[in-house]
Amino acid sequence: MKSDVIQQAESADLQRVGPVSFAVSDPQLACRRILDLVQEGQGRHVHLANAYTIALADKSAEYRQVLARPAVNFPDGKPIGWVSRLKRHSPRLRQVRGPQLFLDVFDQGRSSGVRHYLLGSTPDVLSQLERRLRELHPGVEIVGTESPHFRPLSKTEYAEQDDRIRHSGADIVWVGLGTPKQDFEAMRLAESLPVVAIAIGAAFDFAAGTLREAPRWMTTLGLEWSYRLIREPKRLWRRYLFGNARFLKAAIFAPTRLE
Repeated sequence: MKSDVIQQAESADLQRVGPVSFAVSDPQLACRRILDLVQEGQGRHVHLANAYTIALADKSAEYRQVLARPAVNFPDGKPIGWVSRLKRHSPRLRQVRGPQLFLDVFDQGRSSGVRHYLLGSTPDVLSQLERRLRELHPGVEIVGTESPHFRPLSKTEYAEQDDRIRHSGADIVWVGLGTPKQDFEAMRLAESLPVVAIAIGAAFDFAAGTLREAPRWMTTLGLEWSYRLIREPKRLWRRYLFGNARFLKAAIFAPTRLE
């Protein structure tokens, strides 16, 4: 039987920005919804989507399908909230920052014994991340960590990885493989295993302390992307130059009707 929080969340309005439909939520409700999805014991995939996500979804029909229902999408970016206000959504979308949601679920999941699996990044980052999470949240249950190959995995490798996750007893698999790879993997895991798979982006590096977050004032003003661009210009300039332009086109000129 579904919990009251899940019934409320699934019956609540969805708001569309570009080709992506977002759950109307807030940081606290998003955390509670994830924990209630765990209690359901069924595979679900969750995505923290930003302007770059929308730009990619506007370009790729395959990626749009990943983010289509029954995916749960939260708006991880101020610009999505700005567009929601511009389009006069009611209720309006509010930002749910992935790095904070990551920590909130670890914190609040302790009381119900939620078991976590960390998939992605490098062995060094995962080691620092696990140590940091155990320091911040004593008693947290981390039942596995895995740094997969950067190349595409074979069917056998996927099957072996799934067996490790299944045998760990994980309730949530946090997927930090970069956008859009992590979104495809979160969907695959949710369909293959009875886990809540969450595509979480750079939260691993932020929580581990291997990547510095933008100052709070920049986050508040929606300038986090510019901070990351300054720190990693060679890797990110194409994403933000072309991605932001495509986001604006998709978000502002796309129809608002939900499909």
